[in-house]
Amino acid sequence: MRLENLTEKERELLLPGESVEVLSSKIKVITSKTHTFGTDTFILADFSIPKKHEIAVEIGTGCGTIPLYWLSLGSEVKKIFAIDIQKNACSQVSRSAEISGVSDKVEVICADIKNEISQILPHSCDLVVCNPPYKAVGSGLVNSEAGIRIARHEHECTIDDVTRCAAKFLNFWGRLCLCHRVERLCDVIESMKNAGIEPKKLRLVQQRKNSAPKLFLIEGKKGARPGLIALPTLFIEDDCGNLSDEMTQIYRYYGEK
Repeated sequence: MRLENLTEKERELLLPGESVEVLSSKIKVITSKTHTFGTDTFILADFSIPKKHEIAVEIGTGCGTIPLYWLSLGSEVKKIFAIDIQKNACSQVSRSAEISGVSDKVEVICADIKNEISQILPHSCDLVVCNPPYKAVGSGLVNSEAGIRIARHEHECTIDDVTRCAAKFLNFWGRLCLCHRVERLCDVIESMKNAGIEPKKLRLVQQRKNSAPKLFLIEGKKGARPGLIALPTLFIEDDCGNLSDEMTQIYRYYGEK
């Protein structure tokens, strides 16, 4: 969003290097080079929309796009806890909630999920969502910038850390929703089951019909019986290379004035 199109309050809240993205006519998110969002953020947000009056948690919230996306749809979620280990990410989320008028709905917590988080009572939440670091330590190129490195590699947060934390937050039959790389599918399912969260829904994500899936969405329920359902594949593009009808629907309010 161009600087001249921002309100005076928005300009005051922006730090150097930051910009504002419009998620809907009312909800905006402050982004930076380190903390921004991509297509996987939107598909996970759509996959994990909380139900009315639920309490939700996002682990590793980054710039807070997922909680703000839910609220851009008019979600009647009771409360959203947005957790991140990085102070600058938490600052972005807090300021985004302020300019969007939803500070009463979003509580930002700067914390390491491997430690006790006193703001969230055990077994008190209905939904936990996480778009975790995709790369295991020792795999792939490592970015020299700490913030990007934390987001991409499991240096500060492994998939086991996520599932253990989710199991602690969730009530019985509470849901954990994740987006991850297909190459890590076995690791994710094993980790969920070890934490007492049974995988219940799986959806592969393809760029287009003639490409192999690179991502998957998965939902597990705490304490549920085994029984995994495979949902239809989500295609990002149609046969002509344009956004698919489903992706167009997911992005329906993005950029709205």
